[in-house]
Amino acid sequence: MFKFYKKLSFATRILLWMLIGSLLGLIFKERAVIVKPIGEMFLQLLVMGAIPLVFFNLLAGMGSIGTVKAFGKVGLKIIVYYVFSTAMALAIGILIMSVTKAGEGMTLKGETPENIGVMPELTTIVRDMLPTNIFQSFAEGKLIQIVVFAVLLGITVISLPEEKKQWFQSGFEKIAELLRKLVELILKASPLGLGALMAATFGEYGSRIIGALTLFIGSVYLAQFIMMIFYMLILWFVGRVSPKWFLNKTSALYATTVATCSSLASLAVSLDIAEKDLKLPKKIFSFTLPLGAQFNKDGTSIMLAGILIFTAQAVGIEFSLPQIIQIVLVGLLLSEGSGGVPGGGLVIAMLFAEAFNLPLEIVAIVGGIYRLIDMGNTTVNCMGDMVATTVISRLEKEWKPVLDDKVHE
Repeated sequence: MFKFYKKLSFATRILLWMLIGSLLGLIFKERAVIVKPIGEMFLQLLVMGAIPLVFFNLLAGMGSIGTVKAFGKVGLKIIVYYVFSTAMALAIGILIMSVTKAGEGMTLKGETPENIGVMPELTTIVRDMLPTNIFQSFAEGKLIQIVVFAVLLGITVISLPEEKKQWFQSGFEKIAELLRKLVELILKASPLGLGALMAATFGEYGSRIIGALTLFIGSVYLAQFIMMIFYMLILWFVGRVSPKWFLNKTSALYATTVATCSSLASLAVSLDIAEKDLKLPKKIFSFTLPLGAQFNKDGTSIMLAGILIFTAQAVGIEFSLPQIIQIVLVGLLLSEGSGGVPGGGLVIAMLFAEAFNLPLEIVAIVGGIYRLIDMGNTTVNCMGDMVATTVISRLEKEWKPVLDDKVHE
């Protein structure tokens, strides 16, 4: 048995332990939560390595782009893609929830959270993206502020004379390589850590899957599945890359996203797969993946739209077309603030509901099964980042994979 296990690929081992964890969670129910600290410790270690890795990878990637003009070209393309895909995700979420009418017949009950503030103004959101103390941003794990600082510092390095630029570039690459080795070491514990997280999740929420929220969960996952089909179409028709080949190469990433429910923790795996499995150009993925981990939240956007329409249906409210347009615009802003950590989207969902004067009680009820939804959120978020990076690499003609025939098959 042990010899057979050793022959399994690393991704297969992860899936096996996740399956074992899920079954143990369903069998032992709440008692399975006892293994949750094992998964949480793994997650903490992964985030510990991921935050500095994001920073130095981004600096190394920007430095290798070469010029400010070249950086602007790639940056503009990826930002346009991220905005478009997020708007598409919000629209799909609204459409599917409107068709399934999952919120009709939902009875209001439970307690409304008391510490939820009003929706922040646009100026507040933009201001909070800028760090006042970068060391505090690192300590608190504020990825968006770290990314902004890295981009500004990277642009400064690019504009330096060639000799000085090469000196900084070499340093950034060496530190990024060291941090990648650290993350590789941490990832060796991923089968056990991810299995423990799955056991705790199914032990805690397994009995609540079937019930009043089943249609809501199904609607959200249906919308996310449609979004994945959209990704595969973009991958095939724009990037000219086989979806089958792509999914096979990136399968280990989705095992991590399902178990951790954290875009930030999964980012370390994304960077590893982009370099070793897809063999994408470092100067592209070192910039687009960290940026996407904070700004491209398609799965979270679907969930936000779903909760809003679900809540509106529960209280008998129908939105007009201008209001739906407003929902998409507000959703574009709020989805950027979910932080890339487990549960971050739930707080944003509460702000989203309150922005349209809807009761927060339904959002609180959804919070009970939020982790089950967050598995899909994180998977779609990270898949979208990886697809965007692959397509941009193809469009920039920077990617020449070794197995080029299989890429197109």
